[in-house]
Amino acid sequence: MQFERNTRAGSLNVITKLAIKFILLIVVVLIAVVLIDRIDFPSPNKIYEKVVPNENFKIVK
Repeated sequence: MQFERNTRAGSLNVITKLAIKFILLIVVVLIAVVLIDRIDFPSPNKIYEKVVPNENFKIVK
């Protein structure tokens, strides 16, 4: 009697590996979002306002 090695992985094992990779991807994305959210980006202190004269507008019909 000859020994036959089963080299094919079970479908449950494949699904488990895929689920673990997917969960790790979600965790990495969530950690990245939280870390980016904690960065305090500088905002401009001065409010810029530009007055546009009315003579530059053209009416197109």
